[in-house]
Amino acid sequence: MSAAFLRRFVILMILLIVAVVGFQTARDYFNPPPGDFETRQGDIHLGIEEWDEAIEDFDRALEAQPDHRGALMGRAIAFLQSGRHAEAEAEFNYLIGVLEDSLEPDDSTGRGVLAAAYANLGILYDRDERYQDALDNYVKSLQVDAEVVEGPGVIHKILYDANPSTVRDRAQYIYEQLQLPEDERLMKIPPLDAEQRMHKP
Repeated sequence: MSAAFLRRFVILMILLIVAVVGFQTARDYFNPPPGDFETRQGDIHLGIEEWDEAIEDFDRALEAQPDHRGALMGRAIAFLQSGRHAEAEAEFNYLIGVLEDSLEPDDSTGRGVLAAAYANLGILYDRDERYQDALDNYVKSLQVDAEVVEGPGVIHKILYDANPSTVRDRAQYIYEQLQLPEDERLMKIPPLDAEQRMHKP
């Protein structure tokens, strides 16, 4: 086999790979899976704290694709952030049930969503002063995928907060406080609690 033939073969394979990847990327961009476009729109509304609009987008996503993970998570977060805790709790529990019933062992994305759902449910219980339930869900979150709920990335730390609280930090704090006599516990620190962030992988 000549060197020229081998070089042409390698170049042809590289061009073929680039073409296939380009085609798949274009196909996914112009024809996303059902519910993905609406979920991205809902995420935009979440980012600017337009809870009702976000819920409408997530509802449309779930009409297009029932049990869409991102839409269920987004809708639960919007419910929680808008103060609709009973609906948020039901949504998080439904999402957790769907994931636990369908999660494949090699589905790292699904494990990340499950960890985030447990963490967010923990935040809900934390806000409702159900501290043992909050702790239990924080621990489950860490057991499923601690890396997903580790905290914000380097850029966020540089721009906003060099040492943000994490699920692990909050779980440790609640655990320590629950060991104290009830009249000595300090479970809420409003300025710090206000900075608690939702998790949406």
